[in-house]
Amino acid sequence: MQTTAGRLARLGFADGARAERLLDELGPEAVGDIDLLTSLVAAADPDLALTSLNRLAEQDPSVLGALRADPGLRERLLGVFGVSAALGDHVVRHPDHWRMLGGALAVDRPSEEELRSELLLAVGAEPDDSEPRAADASTATLSALRAAYRGRLLHLAARDVTGVVSLSGVTAELSDLAGAALEAGLAIARSEHPEAGAVRLAVIGMGKCGARELNYISDVDVIFVAESREGPDGSDVSLDEHEAIKLATRLAQGMMRACSTSTPEGALWEVDAALRPEGKAGPLVRTLASHLAYYRRWAKTWEFQALLKARPVAGDAELGQQYVAAMNEMVWQAATRDKFVEDVQAMRRRVEAHVRSGEADRQLKLGPGGLRDIEFAVQLLQLVHGRLDPLLRRRATLPALGALSRGGYVGRDDAKALAEAYTFLRQVEHLIQLHRLRRTHVVPEGNADLRRLGRSLGMTADPVGEFTTRWRRHAMEARRLHEKLFYRPLLQAVARLPESEDRLSTAAAKARLEALGYADPSGALRHISALTTGVSRRAAIQRTLLPVMLGWFADAPDPDAGLLGFRQVSDKLGSTPWYLRLLRDETAVASRLARMLGTSRYVTGLLMNAPEAVAMLGSDTELASRPVEALLSEARTVVARHPGDAEGAVAAVRALRRRELFRTAVADLSGIIGIEEVGQTLSGLNDVTIQAALDAAIDKVEMERRTSLGTRFAVIAMGRLGGVESSYGSDADVMFVHSPLEGVPEREATETAFEVANELRRLLALPAPDPPLLIDPGLRPEGKAGPLVRTLASYAAYYERWSSPWESQALLRARFSAGDAELGVGLLHLADPLRYPEGGLSDSAVLEIRRLKARMEAERLPRGVDPALHTKLGPGGLSDVEWVAQLIQLRHAGMRPSLRTTRTLEALSAAVTEDLLSEADEAVLAEAWRFASRIRDAIVAVRGRASDTIPVDARERTLIAQALGYPPDGASDFVDDYRRATRRARRVVERVFYED
Repeated sequence: MQTTAGRLARLGFADGARAERLLDELGPEAVGDIDLLTSLVAAADPDLALTSLNRLAEQDPSVLGALRADPGLRERLLGVFGVSAALGDHVVRHPDHWRMLGGALAVDRPSEEELRSELLLAVGAEPDDSEPRAADASTATLSALRAAYRGRLLHLAARDVTGVVSLSGVTAELSDLAGAALEAGLAIARSEHPEAGAVRLAVIGMGKCGARELNYISDVDVIFVAESREGPDGSDVSLDEHEAIKLATRLAQGMMRACSTSTPEGALWEVDAALRPEGKAGPLVRTLASHLAYYRRWAKTWEFQALLKARPVAGDAELGQQYVAAMNEMVWQAATRDKFVEDVQAMRRRVEAHVRSGEADRQLKLGPGGLRDIEFAVQLLQLVHGRLDPLLRRRATLPALGALSRGGYVGRDDAKALAEAYTFLRQVEHLIQLHRLRRTHVVPEGNADLRRLGRSLGMTADPVGEFTTRWRRHAMEARRLHEKLFYRPLLQAVARLPESEDRLSTAAAKARLEALGYADPSGALRHISALTTGVSRRAAIQRTLLPVMLGWFADAPDPDAGLLGFRQVSDKLGSTPWYLRLLRDETAVASRLARMLGTSRYVTGLLMNAPEAVAMLGSDTELASRPVEALLSEARTVVARHPGDAEGAVAAVRALRRRELFRTAVADLSGIIGIEEVGQTLSGLNDVTIQAALDAAIDKVEMERRTSLGTRFAVIAMGRLGGVESSYGSDADVMFVHSPLEGVPEREATETAFEVANELRRLLALPAPDPPLLIDPGLRPEGKAGPLVRTLASYAAYYERWSSPWESQALLRARFSAGDAELGVGLLHLADPLRYPEGGLSDSAVLEIRRLKARMEAERLPRGVDPALHTKLGPGGLSDVEWVAQLIQLRHAGMRPSLRTTRTLEALSAAVTEDLLSEADEAVLAEAWRFASRIRDAIVAVRGRASDTIPVDARERTLIAQALGYPPDGASDFVDDYRRATRRARRVVERVFYED
């Protein structure tokens, strides 16, 4: 036979035995009261509702009879008790407050004026006064305000949980209640300042308070504006502007304390004035003229976005209306501001940064698919289109979304889905906050909490499962807001879509694209039309892809270039079955492609001629640098497929290089590899290309001569190639050496070697749709005036007799690159005594190197270029750092083998190990070298061509800064950081290199 406890558990109580005990404590009438038990079971949390009822009955036993007599009271009171432990505590402290939930007035909504009067009376102020003053500012007065406020909160929550009032009604009443509390707080502040009548103070509600969409528990955002009070003749009564602002500030501070001070009844909420001009660093109160001056000159776009919600909520209503009217004139011009897009992006980053790690997937407000996603997008659309369409100028989110839908800026179905998601998320937020009356936006994890939430929303079969499923569905729908609110209508404006909705006009589509950062909205619309128009499967997939990709392009540094590149790649690969399927099914590929196309002309150019490389964008593993041995094996296989066709062989090798350049550039821009690995990868790739081209050149020369080469041949890497520090725009600095085979006359062998060297250079210089690899033999003995190729003996004779210090310095970078390895190593052994002199450098040689460096600084910098922005020859740039390392090597490597390296940073590190350079100096030099190297590569990536100078053009600087990882507004920070790094490096150069 089932016990009473078991039956209660089956009905929905989590602890049947405890529920039985509490019902017994209520008395025999309660135990047999079926209506009472039914109402308790219907509550979101029956155990919580019964607990609060039991506590209230101890304070006021008459409540039980009232519940039996009034079903409406029973439903409302137990409904609140089942949702809110905090309001249950409040009713227990104030047992008379439950009575406001019974009778006819229990379902009536109080007017804004009624709420204001009630809270003013609670603090002893006369509501009819133009500037009411409270009786005093005592703790008792503050507690009375809180008790009256929570009584009204109880009344509203009862109507909310029983479905009498809609979400918009709840948020509007909460906002009116907050305004009434602010008015009462201001009355308390006036009671502390008898002279308060000499100043007019208006409280402007911002955020949710201003929009009349406040939560149960929120900070109340405000801005204060004040003026001196004028007499009947227009003259000031007593205070000048400075004194008036001081008095108004004291009143504002007093009002904030009246609302936020903790009392035995707790606090109301924080009054947050951080949205004022200059934020927390600015004055709390300003005059209207001061506000206008700030917004006209200094305000950022996000501040106008915040002003969308501005509304007078307390204090001097006339002054508040003047403030809002003046601000509105500027708000609706914000989208035309120069940095509109950058400011919007910066705001988005700030929003995302406020999500705590580990909470993102449970955050109703800031997480993916959260409330802020929807609010932010609606506000941005209002700013974009509200300039020309006054019907969009609504404060609250849902009315604004409705206006956007009616105006054709958002599809009707999309607006409906987002409104449903927004309403659901706000309802959940309210239920979470009501439980403890705490400001939170995080969905709890416990089953008991989730069960209460689900039951509060009418889910009874499987409250936890139903709630979680519905919440995730709405969040996912909201997360697609950029497609829903921004990009889908752009397709409607240009494509023949089978939809009956009003289409976005061309002018509105252009305005939206411009607001998203597209510099050429007309061109962007043409590209969208070309990609999506038609009935083909390709056009259909593009219509699915583009809404999302347009958002990714907008987040890239150059959206126009990204969209153009996407169209070009799609034109080449659109008919290839795997291409569109890959982008549709692999989000990572599509996202990274959009980012690369919108960042790098260099990458785009490579992709134009190797579109199949899109396939490697799917994972970081695919972008990892390939071993040189594997590349060399592949290159030799490629050459072997073209017997007798040197041009074809080298073209195929250059295609291989193009693919690997793409892999490296994408890995670089994605932050997968650092600048040193970029240099190693590019240098190894250049070695492989030179070796393959050399093999092809030798085959051709031997075929034309119809005999074997007759000499061994090697290529020695010099410069950045020799230092394994190649950049995207580097030439290949080399020297050629040959050694005749036994029995072959030296003159004949030299002619053959000369043919091979020239053929190698020709093959790599042939016009081709990929970045060239130009062979530069200018560092050979005697420079351009000397023979292109020498024998080992000729090198030995030259270096023994004619070599100068600069050639010894150049040989520090010499290493074997391609050809006969034994011969190459032989030349390097020959060079060792010159680059690593056993006794170090003489004082005269050191002086000559310093003079050469100084002359180079004076003569080789291009005219009109700011030296501080020249990454190679400027002070603290690459040349400075490299010459420091090389001078240390020339002076000490003969005795200290650890310094014998061709790489700059390795040489500096070895110098620290050998106590020739301090760790601090090495760190400064290495930082400047890495920074300058990254900038050179970023310039090539962004512009598609090499340059050693940071561009003057502001837009190009911004693009380069973003490629380096700076935010859209970080161009000045990027230049400042570089100047700072190179200034520090130059000081080290002057001390270490010049011994100044």
